[in-house]
Amino acid sequence: MKEVITMTNKELADLIFPNITKTVEDYEKEYPKRDLKEGAEVVRIAPSPTGFFHIGTMYQALIAENIARTSGGVFFVRNEDTDTKREVEGAVKLIIDTLKLYDIMPSEYEENKVIHGNYGPYVQSERKEIYQAFIKHLITIGRAYPCFCKKEKLDELREKQEHKKQRTGYYGIYATCRKLTIDQMAEKIKAKEDYIIRFKSHGSHDEKFRFVDLVKGKVMLPENDEDFVIMKSDGLPTYHFAHLVDDHLMRTTIVSRGEEWLSSVPKHVELFEAFDFELPKYIHTPNIMKKDDNGNLRKISKRKDPEASMSFYSEHGYPKEAVIESLMTIINTNYEQWHQSEPDKTYRDFKYDPKKMSSSGGLYDMDKLLNISKTVISKMTKETLCKESYEWATNYNEELKRIIESDKDYYMNILNIERCQKKPRKDIGKYEDIIDNIWYMYDDLYESRAKTYEWQKINDIEEIRKILNTYIEKYLNYEDKEIWFNNIKELSESLGYCSNMKEYKLNPDKYKGSVADVSTVLRVALTSKSMTPDLYEIMKLLTKDRIIERYKNI
Repeated sequence: MKEVITMTNKELADLIFPNITKTVEDYEKEYPKRDLKEGAEVVRIAPSPTGFFHIGTMYQALIAENIARTSGGVFFVRNEDTDTKREVEGAVKLIIDTLKLYDIMPSEYEENKVIHGNYGPYVQSERKEIYQAFIKHLITIGRAYPCFCKKEKLDELREKQEHKKQRTGYYGIYATCRKLTIDQMAEKIKAKEDYIIRFKSHGSHDEKFRFVDLVKGKVMLPENDEDFVIMKSDGLPTYHFAHLVDDHLMRTTIVSRGEEWLSSVPKHVELFEAFDFELPKYIHTPNIMKKDDNGNLRKISKRKDPEASMSFYSEHGYPKEAVIESLMTIINTNYEQWHQSEPDKTYRDFKYDPKKMSSSGGLYDMDKLLNISKTVISKMTKETLCKESYEWATNYNEELKRIIESDKDYYMNILNIERCQKKPRKDIGKYEDIIDNIWYMYDDLYESRAKTYEWQKINDIEEIRKILNTYIEKYLNYEDKEIWFNNIKELSESLGYCSNMKEYKLNPDKYKGSVADVSTVLRVALTSKSMTPDLYEIMKLLTKDRIIERYKNI
């Protein structure tokens, strides 16, 4: 005898969501299509506030911001905080603060319960009723249903599938709750049984699904046939469902995300089609890679790699521009060539092209970042470098903060040595390196540090003292650079060293050494280092009494 169904899908939907009165149509009116010029793109980043700000998120933010800005569109931030178990306090604020720090501000976002934009809320946990209205619609049209399977049953199912070497998941004959009648579902709900909501797939895993990714090109994957979860037992949606509703209502035109989501596209497209929504364009970016100790490439890891966190770059004092420049080199393969041809322009003048993005993954090289950083710092004015390094020191280095505050002009003059020239000095790669490069310019640091004098060819202490004492007595003058260098030449000749490098190279056996060797003694005795910026400029800043004191103490 044929079973009589007394309850409809709509009645089931009303039973599950009795307080949800708004419809999909109501929300379509509330979030109308954006009034933008033709070709303007609406893009977003959608980080989860589950910890630190990942470099991959910054990678996506740079892409999204560039697409929006160059197309005259909109870049917004949506916080996907539906995974309440993993949410970390303060992570939402960190996201916005980091974007502000790097001057990559979205057009629309939510901060401290203040909504900036007309398509919010931009925090998923505040959109619960919206999601439930859309899920209610799916139940009403027969494309979603409640599932009452306990975790133990699902674990048993997975083990069974693995034992049979079958694809794991809730599909086909294994989707047992799908077979329940509407009346049976209603009875279980009325009996207060726990449940989740699953999407009812119409796909076949044996059929191929084709789509075009803006980076990967033509992609072919199996159709989705899994009745995947769209609402958890707490009433909040899963990522699969929430992003569909949000991207549709916020009128997102390009979804840019990591390639780990590529396999989920069939699920997402089937959801869009179930609602008859326009499908956005997809950019699935390759992973950020690094070389391990054996030279093998691997994905940069949250757990293993400190450089995975954006806080790493702040703590170590990498200039913001350098971090962005290094990311831009892996965002588009032609960026470096472009920058070389346009040296006076910044990354903001560059237009991202997904076709020029490597599909195999970009290598994030810390050595390359350091070189970029050295170049960025070398191009700063002394005022800018002073300002930037002081701001960093205020947060991360008390010693540097102290010496800057003690005499800011003196500090800037030190930084300015070999700065304003065609090939400026590049000894500073990050702000935390500054003290290691200038400590000998401060008497207290000079006295307190254990020094290893880097003597070179001339290393006999008596000969060194003879050079220093003679220099103090007869040749100590730094009023004019030409006179100063001629004095060093005279000093060299008076002690048996060749003052002409060409002559010395021709007849090295005639001399004790060269003027370069004597200069090295003067440099090392003053700073303990064999390699420093311009010695003349160092002497001018240290002044006569300090020079004499240091030379006398050798």
